[in-house]
Amino acid sequence: MHRSLLVHVYGWLLLLPAAVLLIAFTHYPAIASLAQSFFSPKSALYPSQFVGLDNYATMAADPVFWKVLKNNVWFAVGTVPASIVIAITMALWVNGRIPGRGLVRMAYFTPTILPMIAVANIWLFFYSPDIGLIDQVLSNFGIRGHNWLGRPETVMGCLIVMTIWKEAGFFMIFYLAGLQAISPEFEEAATLEGAGRWHYFRRVVFPLLMPTTLFVLINAMINSFKLVDQLFILTKGGPDNASSLLLYYIYQVAFSFLDESYAATLTVVLLAILAVLAIGQYFLLEKHIHYQ
Repeated sequence: MHRSLLVHVYGWLLLLPAAVLLIAFTHYPAIASLAQSFFSPKSALYPSQFVGLDNYATMAADPVFWKVLKNNVWFAVGTVPASIVIAITMALWVNGRIPGRGLVRMAYFTPTILPMIAVANIWLFFYSPDIGLIDQVLSNFGIRGHNWLGRPETVMGCLIVMTIWKEAGFFMIFYLAGLQAISPEFEEAATLEGAGRWHYFRRVVFPLLMPTTLFVLINAMINSFKLVDQLFILTKGGPDNASSLLLYYIYQVAFSFLDESYAATLTVVLLAILAVLAIGQYFLLEKHIHYQ
């Protein structure tokens, strides 16, 4: 009994540092944000007061909130599927016997290790009107310069392209690990049966990659709602909130408008959206997951 107790104590002590960090930086802020969302913002003259669901009513009537939420949905739709498809394609390519395979893998993964601020500055060089690389190339074909980040119809597409370039290499690593875990006997058997490459991928490889796809899909969806670093460098949410995303709007409300209670309300909604998306994806895809 004494030895068993020591083993349990030892195990809990090993978990303690991670548990403390998880509670301090994840669970407590979420609970504190939920509590703050039911109170009015405090100031030097007026203390915070309980207002119930008033902040949520304000949010429901806030046109900027609905606009940035719509932006975020389109941002997710544009980045998540494309990042996954490109990641699978790159993983299949670098998993084969190609010349300089190690260098190609490193080249695909390099954008992932760059800070988003650095990536934003790199792509700012591409998107700058007239003097940017894109406009310089287009000018050789007689096409006039375009304000890519200053036009509502193009700014979101520019952010989506940049994010895909940054994220696809990260997801490629998971798919590459998944491909390397698949026994080569499956490919040999498919070849003996006369299956083509596409049929083998669709019927064998992709089903075996479904656990990886579920993990990547959840992470890609979460990332699409929390990647806002690029907005500080490229657009500041403009023009006219055309590129503003939900997390960036939370930052503006909290630190520019100094409305902590409304920012907490928006944070609660963001956490609820992410939780619903993650849980929904898990239960919808769980029955389609095949384990080797």
